Amino acid sequence: MPPIGHRAPGPITALLEDERVTVELINDGTHLHPAALRLAFHHAGAARVAFITDAMDAAGFGDGRYLLGPLEVEVTDGVARLVEGDSIAGSTLTLDRAFKRAVTVDGLPVEDVVAAISANPARLLGLADRVGSLEPGKDADLVVLDAAFDVVGVMRRGAWVVEPGAAGQRLD
Repeated sequence: MPPIGHRAPGPITALLEDERVTVELINDGTHLHPAALRLAFHHAGAARVAFITDAMDAAGFGDGRYLLGPLEVEVTDGVARLVEGDSIAGSTLTLDRAFKRAVTVDGLPVEDVVAAISANPARLLGLADRVGSLEPGKDADLVVLDAAFDVVGVMRRGAWVVEPGAAGQRLD
């Protein structure tokens, strides 16, 4: 995608200005500079931002060689690049890491990041009547984070998959 230019603002500017568009952001520290992320949040507004991962099979695993369809990918320091050509090949990002980075590195308000990870994507997918917020009658899917924004509990449809405090996890 062409970058923003002062005489030819390009598609990025058009998308940020179009109220019909929700901007999808990959907050892994590779795809976007923190200033570009903050620009998108500031200009589009928190209600028009959705965090995505663009994750490939290497997400949640370590560095090494992986396949992306027929293409070989080398993951080094968590960054996935094609072996031939060195282009970024998706990401190894998980949404919990995107959340933590947005709050602790990028300085975004927690409530805006919560919306970008839950309510906004649910609305875009037409699922807001079931998921995306905690309200009576909804699925009760949630993730519990500690003070350092690390995952300590997971609930799916009202049942704990990982109970907070299980296996000696700290909750402070």
